[in-house]
Amino acid sequence: MIQGTTSDAGKSTLVAGLCRLARRAGVRVAPFKPQNMALNSAVTVDGGEIGRAQALQAIAAGIDAHTDLNPVLLKPTSDRGAQVIIHGKARMNLDARAYHDYKPVAFEAVLESYARLQTTYDTIFVEGAGSPAEVNLRERDIANMGFAEAVDCPVVLVADIDRGGVFAHLTGTLACLSASEQARVRGFIINRFRGDPGLLKPGLDWLEARTGKPVLGVVPYLHGLTLDAEDMLPRELRAAADADHAAGMAPGNVLRVVVPALPHISNHTDFDALRAHPQVDFHYVKAGARPPAADLIILPGSKNVRDDLAFLRAQGWDAVLQRHLRYGGRVIGVCGGMQMLGREVADPHGVEGAPGSMAGLGWLDFSTTLTREKTLEIVTGRLALSGAPALAGYEIHMGETDGPALASPAVQLDTADGRERPDGAMSADGQILATYVHGLFDTPAACAALLEWAGLAAAPPLDYPALREASLDRLADTLAAHLDLRRLFGAIG
Repeated sequence: MIQGTTSDAGKSTLVAGLCRLARRAGVRVAPFKPQNMALNSAVTVDGGEIGRAQALQAIAAGIDAHTDLNPVLLKPTSDRGAQVIIHGKARMNLDARAYHDYKPVAFEAVLESYARLQTTYDTIFVEGAGSPAEVNLRERDIANMGFAEAVDCPVVLVADIDRGGVFAHLTGTLACLSASEQARVRGFIINRFRGDPGLLKPGLDWLEARTGKPVLGVVPYLHGLTLDAEDMLPRELRAAADADHAAGMAPGNVLRVVVPALPHISNHTDFDALRAHPQVDFHYVKAGARPPAADLIILPGSKNVRDDLAFLRAQGWDAVLQRHLRYGGRVIGVCGGMQMLGREVADPHGVEGAPGSMAGLGWLDFSTTLTREKTLEIVTGRLALSGAPALAGYEIHMGETDGPALASPAVQLDTADGRERPDGAMSADGQILATYVHGLFDTPAACAALLEWAGLAAAPPLDYPALREASLDRLADTLAAHLDLRRLFGAIG
């Protein structure tokens, strides 16, 4: 089990790299995260949803993403509440205290999934959540040491040296654990190191002498990895087009793309391919920041559509969109972003908050009613653009949309009986595209067509899945070079 001294210490990435190394060695390997809290999720082959990081780790391991890889997923709907997803299906919304009481039931699901994985795979790399040093959450813990103790799993602690205070993080975390939990920790990995390793060695010697536990490796800071994020927005909110490549180009050969960073933004991995494209100047715009000039504005998915719609209005985005469209700009709405573009968003059952309804932005003539049942489906189809480029993605939403605008769909989806199912809408003037399909830009042909529609002349295709595969291989090569794998696997048996 890989546990971290903090959130974003590198647990997800480390597990992905270890899964790729095991796969290379011919081992049947699976990732596992007992409990995840994230708004980036993925649809599985068995029709459920799991954290996006576990789907990435499944790719690294060469297996299909399945709900057993992440049996408990919490999707925050507010600062104090979350939708609780068990074995891929939404069960209820609970506040933090109510979920704490529910944990014994959730733990049964965790142990069921873990037992099934044990019958199929030779090795399981388990990822913790947050930090095991959160002593206020120790009672009924199912995400870190509570799980490790229950199944008798050895633990390696990873810490991010780029944050500073790495030795305090490791020794402090260890000090917060019980005696049996401390004994369970087999060693440390230090992540995201920059600089001269020789200058770090005195600290490593001190750490090993003080704790009696080995440092199993120091992993360098890896720039430019193209990997799906577990939850948080990228550290760099801007991903500018390559300066050298863009220099001397006509303005039409660099596309400016802007996405508002909604408080409840979900599945922002939809835009990773755009961030990686050498001719896209990409910005996330946070609260209080003035949106830069753009060719394309994308309204992303949301776990609380009405709250995020109110946020957009409070931030002046309704006026920004009006001006943008008046001057010929293009707009895409994805999932919750699509719902916002309509006339109304109604939540009669209180799926995402108090029951009620809210006027939408009104750019497309349809209305959405949120439902208790969630649509979860892996899809293929074609965009309603020149050449009908193929796309592959997934649907994950709670809502039904109806109205005249849907007569001009943005996408035609394949169905099991060989027919086509329309999805989303295109505005009559061709400036607005709305769809429930996530992953629009992940298919090279669809990405190129969408960029050309948005104004990027002769948009070159970008193969995001190939970039991700190359990043996983680069990550595995780095771990092989900088971890003492014999010592690591010897320490954990």
